[in-house]
Amino acid sequence: MNKKLFWIYLLSGTIYFTQGIEGLPGLALFAYLKETLNFNESKIMYLTLITSIAWGIKPLYGYLVDNYFTKKKWILISLIGSLFIAIYLGISSFLILPILILLMSTMSLTTAIRDVSNDGIMCVEGKEANSCDKIQTVQWTAITIASIFVALEGGYIADHFNYKFAYLCLIPIYLIIIAIVLRYRTNEPKKSTPCEECTEPEIGCQVCESIKKPTILETICSYKELFTNKQFLLGAAFLFVYNFAPGFGVPLQFIERNVFKWTYSYMGIISALSSGLGILGAVVYFKYSKKINVKKCLFWSVFFVGLTNLCYLYFTPISAIVYSCIFSVLGMFIFLNMMSFMAKSTLPGKEATSFALLCSVLNLSGTCSTLVGAWLFPIIGLKIIIILASLSAFLSLPILKKLKID
Repeated sequence: MNKKLFWIYLLSGTIYFTQGIEGLPGLALFAYLKETLNFNESKIMYLTLITSIAWGIKPLYGYLVDNYFTKKKWILISLIGSLFIAIYLGISSFLILPILILLMSTMSLTTAIRDVSNDGIMCVEGKEANSCDKIQTVQWTAITIASIFVALEGGYIADHFNYKFAYLCLIPIYLIIIAIVLRYRTNEPKKSTPCEECTEPEIGCQVCESIKKPTILETICSYKELFTNKQFLLGAAFLFVYNFAPGFGVPLQFIERNVFKWTYSYMGIISALSSGLGILGAVVYFKYSKKINVKKCLFWSVFFVGLTNLCYLYFTPISAIVYSCIFSVLGMFIFLNMMSFMAKSTLPGKEATSFALLCSVLNLSGTCSTLVGAWLFPIIGLKIIIILASLSAFLSLPILKKLKID
C-alpha cells in the first residue's frame, strides 16, 4: 500500500473511531432525561436539536481549517477540548441541566471541528489519489466498529451506572487517540528554500516571501464560488431534500422501552448487531465502489428510503430486529455512495470548507427533520409522521435529474 495513503487511512479511521466512541454516554443520557427528568418524546427531540447546532455551521470551521494552522493542529486542539469536557462531566458534582446542555453543545463543537479537519485531508489527498470512496469506507467502517462497542457497553452503563461514568470511560480513549494523532505524518516534502514555481500563485507557499499573501477580506471574497457554482448549489439542495423527513426515531425508542419492555442493555445488543451488519455494506462498497454509477445509486436509494420508512407502520419486537439488521446493510452502502458524491462535489482549493458546507446542509436537514418531528408528533401521531417521511423522500428526484455527477 502507498505509504501516504496508509497514513490517511490510519488518521481517518482513528478520528472516525473517536467520533463513534463519543456516543458512549448516549443511552445513559436518554435514560437520565426519560427516567429521572421525565422528559417526553418531543422534549428529548428538542434537546437533541439544541446540542447539535454546532454541526450546522461547519463551513465556518472549514474556513478556519483551510486558512489557519494545520489540519493536524486543529484535530489536536479539538481532542484536548473534548478531553477536558469529559473530565468535567465525569467528576463534577455541580451539573444542572443548563450546564449539561452547554457542555454537550461544546463537545459537539469540538467533534465537528475535528470532523471538518479530517474530511479536509480526505478530500485533498483522496481526490489526488482517486481514493475518496475507499478512504470514506475506512472512516465509516471505523465509526461502525466503535458503534458496536458503544451499543454493547452503552446499554450496560445505562442499566447499571449513569452518564457520568460513561464520560469517565472516554478519558483514556482520548489520551490514546491524541498519542496516535501526534505520530501522524503527511509525508509532504519540507521546503527549505523559496519555491521556483509556486503551485498556488495567488497565495504562495509557506516559505516563499516573494508572493504577497491575500488579506482576510480577499480570502473571504474568494469563497463566493461556494454560492455561485450552479452544480455545487444543486448538489447542496439535493442533499437537503434527500435527507429531510419528519423524524420519528425517539418515539420508536419510547415504544421499545415502554411497550416492548426492552432493557437498555438489550437495546444496545440490537444496535450492536445492526452496526456489525452495517460493516458488510461498507465492505461491499469498498470492493465495488469504482464500478458504481453514483447517480443511478442515488436514484434507486430514494425508493429504498421511502419503502423502509413505510415499514415502520408495522413495528413489533420481531420486526424491529429484522428492520434493524436488513436496513443497516443496505443503508451503509447507500450512505457511503452519498458521501462519495459529496467528496467529488468539493471545490479545488476549498475542500475542507466546501465539504463542510455540504455536511452542514446534511446536518441542517437532519435538524429540521428532528424539529418537524418533535412539533408534529403530539399533533398528528406516529403513523401519519411515518407516511409523510416516506413521501418526502421522492421530492429530491427532480433535483437529482439536473445534477451532473462524474
